[in-house]
Parts: sequence; C-alpha cells; structure tokens
Amino acid sequence: MSAIPNNPAGKGFTGRHMLAIMLAFFGVIISVNVLMAWYAATSWSGLIVENTYVASQQFNGKAAAMRAMAASGIAGKISVHDGMIEYDLRNRDGSPAAADSVTVHFKRPVGDHQDFATELTKAGEGRFEKAYDVPAGEWIAEIVSKRGEETIMHEAFRFHVGEGAL
Repeated sequence: MSAIPNNPAGKGFTGRHMLAIMLAFFGVIISVNVLMAWYAATSWSGLIVENTYVASQQFNGKAAAMRAMAASGIAGKISVHDGMIEYDLRNRDGSPAAADSVTVHFKRPVGDHQDFATELTKAGEGRFEKAYDVPAGEWIAEIVSKRGEETIMHEAFRFHVGEGAL
C-alpha cells in the first residue's frame, strides 16, 4: 500500500485557499452589481410618462406630427444668459415666423425636482423673451410655439447655463 506523502511544510491547496477564492469570486460579483445599480440609479434620464402603454400607442401620431413640423422649415433658437431667456423663431427663408405664444418647459436631464415652465413675452415678430434667472447647469428646453390654437413648432434643445453657456 502506498502512502500519501505528508507535506510537513503545510504547503498545498487547503480549505483556506478555497475559502479565499470563493470570497474573492463572490466579492467581485457583488461589488460589480452594487456599482451597476448605483450607476443606474444616479444616471437616470429623467424621462417620465404616466402610462407607458398609452405613450407607446401615441408614438406614431406624434412622430408624424414632428415630421410635418420639420418639413415646414420653421426653426427656433433659444439663448439663456444674464437672467434672460430669448427665443427667435424663423421661417426657412430666414424671415420671422408668425407665432402668438411660446411656452418653454425647462427640464433637468436627470430628475424633475427643478423643472419649470414659463411663457415668453412677444418682443417682435418671431422674437420672444422673458427675464428669468435660470439656475446653472444642464437643461433641456422643450419649446411649444403656437399661432392661435395651432402648434406651429415643437422642438427641444439641450444646453448648459453658466460658464460656457449658449
């Protein structure tokens, strides 16, 4: 009968080695899961709909309306600086577009705790403005321009307020 050699130095693969390997393996998995959950929670886009089913059913109609507005050639440009919000609405040829009202919905890209909406005052044909101190940081401005009850332009801009602003 052959004997299993005895390792007097205590070297070799032991239960402690296996325990260390298992702890390291599951430690990495748990750490990665916690990190990914933290990134998911802190980088949420902020897009909110009350009923996802209803929103999905309305998507094609809204997309067609947006394509029609884009084809009209009307486009706007917003600037936010020195406590003023300014919006210029122009036709394809550069002439001022006729609009009666402009409402701007300011939204943070992440979360909705600072979101607000404001109506701009007509300062001339195709030009709207309002004195408003928009807090510094990243914003998405969703702008709805109307002539009577008809929406003639609905567009959104993402920009930064503060250093390096529009």
